[in-house]
Amino acid sequence: MGVGEDFGTFCSNLAVTNRSSISDRYELITRRFNLEFWNVDSKLYHSIYAGSYGRNTATGATSDVDVIFWLPAAYYNTYNSYVGNGQSALLQLFRNALQKTYSTTQIGADGQVVVVSFTDGVTFEVLPAFENNDDSFTYPDANNGGSWKTTNPRPEIAEINRMDKECNGNLKYLCKMARAWKKEWGIPISGLLIDTLAYYFIRNYQYREKSFVYYDFMSRDFFEFVAGQNEQQNYWLSPGANQYVWRTGGFEYKALRCKNIAIDACGYQGDKYGWTARQRWREIYGTNYPS
Repeated sequence: MGVGEDFGTFCSNLAVTNRSSISDRYELITRRFNLEFWNVDSKLYHSIYAGSYGRNTATGATSDVDVIFWLPAAYYNTYNSYVGNGQSALLQLFRNALQKTYSTTQIGADGQVVVVSFTDGVTFEVLPAFENNDDSFTYPDANNGGSWKTTNPRPEIAEINRMDKECNGNLKYLCKMARAWKKEWGIPISGLLIDTLAYYFIRNYQYREKSFVYYDFMSRDFFEFVAGQNEQQNYWLSPGANQYVWRTGGFEYKALRCKNIAIDACGYQGDKYGWTARQRWREIYGTNYPS
């Protein structure tokens, strides 16, 4: 196989494999909260996927699913004037409601979200929230006595979708490949920061609309871009929403190492040493890359 076929197979191997079970659980969770807080029987109203799954940049047998469910404003008024930590009380209300659907499933509240841990290793983190006029969400943070914070995932999702369409689907594939790199190399970087860096890289990239045949060059050039980030920079602005996306560790040095491996792989591919090139790509991306 050529480099285009190899990267096409690699990206196929990164596809989410448990969408059906995730969808079933999402609908059950959403229905329970709609019955409890809105008095309507709906599996879809008042909730959205967020995080990597919501941006469609998650990979494989996804283990973490982020969901936002928004409540009627009256609940904000009640828990904002609560004596004590109203945010913690709201999370407990959310947790207790969910136990009516998942009575034997481990459910906890960790300060901002209700965590539902299933026996197959999948974890749902459900954020109770209130929808604002600008489409952002206000949510409770029970830590340090309790406070309200804001998140704005919709513009991020919309901008990732827009840029991905403009780039012939290459942005989301790059985000998924970068997650494979993160896993293989133990990179301390969040999914949102991966997507943010991939977005800023590809928006002006000369080969951004090309086919899988150019993915060797795209990999090499992306690692060069990531390696060239300022190591003193602590945050980046997310696409669409301009929310702070914080650094959680160093990633530049390992990106530099992988850029050099990618240069070798591109050279082997150009010299028609396809098997050797594939082994170099597997050093970067792991066993989902074909051998």
